[in-house]
Amino acid sequence: MDFSVKSGSPEKQRSACIVVGVFETRRLSIIAEQLDKISDGYISSLLRRGELEGKVGQVLLLHHVPNILSERVLLIGCGKERELNERQYKHIIQKIINTLNNTGSMESVCFITELHVKGRNTYWKVRQATEASIEALYNFNQLKTNKTEIRRPLRKLVFNVSTRRELSIGEKAIQHGIAIANGIKIAKDLGNMPPNICNSEYLSLQSRKLAETFDNISINTIEENQMKKFGMNAYLAVSKGSQNKPLISIIKHKTNYLKSKPIVLIGKGVTFDSGGISIKPSSNLDEMKYDMCGAAAIYGIMHVVSTLNLPINVIGIMANCENMPDGNSIRPGDIVTTMSGQTVEVLNTDAEGRLILCDILTYVEKFEPEVVIDIATLTGACVVALGHHISGLISNNNSLAHDLIHASEQSGDRAWRLPMTDEYHDQLESNFADIANVGGRSAGVITAACFLSRFTKKYNWAHLDIAGTAWKSGTIKGSTGRPVAMISQYLLNRAGLNEHD
Repeated sequence: MDFSVKSGSPEKQRSACIVVGVFETRRLSIIAEQLDKISDGYISSLLRRGELEGKVGQVLLLHHVPNILSERVLLIGCGKERELNERQYKHIIQKIINTLNNTGSMESVCFITELHVKGRNTYWKVRQATEASIEALYNFNQLKTNKTEIRRPLRKLVFNVSTRRELSIGEKAIQHGIAIANGIKIAKDLGNMPPNICNSEYLSLQSRKLAETFDNISINTIEENQMKKFGMNAYLAVSKGSQNKPLISIIKHKTNYLKSKPIVLIGKGVTFDSGGISIKPSSNLDEMKYDMCGAAAIYGIMHVVSTLNLPINVIGIMANCENMPDGNSIRPGDIVTTMSGQTVEVLNTDAEGRLILCDILTYVEKFEPEVVIDIATLTGACVVALGHHISGLISNNNSLAHDLIHASEQSGDRAWRLPMTDEYHDQLESNFADIANVGGRSAGVITAACFLSRFTKKYNWAHLDIAGTAWKSGTIKGSTGRPVAMISQYLLNRAGLNEHD
């Protein structure tokens, strides 16, 4: 879909549809008041008859409004004027898009971006409207034989801003919004692919395609034999029961800033997690294809970095493998020696993500990174702690944690910081090795991060547990693409391209 921004009066718009807001109770927004005046009170007369109350998400599509040049006027309920918040704003945008797309309006001018959202400026409103619009139109139907096609889909959306001096701000917001929304879409597509297609080799192939698409991307693939030479025994232990061999994809953004220390992003890419010998219950086991959403997020983020050609040194790593049970599988009670030399007693083979990540966290020392951020669907405990709305964040550096939380608030892709103190480390003690791979039921999300922190002594590090936010279940089952928006915002901030404040 084509997005643009303009500054103009509603009465002069000649479009398939104009979109304006109505507040509770039946209170017209400033733009709606202008249209009402032009139409000799046509809109207000409809509201007085109870056609629309103005509750959030209510819609009323009008055809051939008197004296209005556009074919249609879409009234959208925006709730109470002084209480319009970020969540409601995104819901309103998505409701607009779905309505326009299903009613034959192939183009539209939207005045909702002129509404006041507390604490948010024009850049945020236009960018979030762009991202929410693309999100609303997302559909994963690649593997369906019967695809439902909309006869007259929405193709062009114009966001109106109050003044001409805001046009450049709006254009930048659209550029960023499209890049991030496309990164989210790509991550969602990977996450939604079935595990018989989306295995380690498939993910590796996608990374190579990224390098073919962008001149500013280079790819290096680490195969099983190289992992053995590096001593990545913990990583290799996870994949021993699978016929699909492990592969690590290293995606480097080529920039003039290569001399600066890189920001390294690591994504857990377990393309199917059966639990191994510690096998999972069969209920919802199909959703364990989403255990590679960390790697999918890395792919999406690097697509954003490449599209915007951010002036920062970024390395993305997709740690790909499969956790399956067979006669070669790692067993509870086995002890493995990690790349760092530390030994790990495997008490639960379903705590495999940390075994993969610990060797990658050691490997990235070679890059002398300024910052390392790992992203993983790591623990069910994070879902218990934070539900499906907020990702868990744990870090060994306060400044890094603060920057990530700030980016999460800016993007609306929220995270919450959890503690990591010495008491939690005690739960990982082993009688037979340097460390156990699980620390019991209590504080599972924290002890998992404590485990990872043993391998991050040489740099500033943050861990994002996205087990509760990477996908949705039930009738709306599907990948969410999180935390592509949050990390992309963090990188925009690091690149000095923050337009929020």
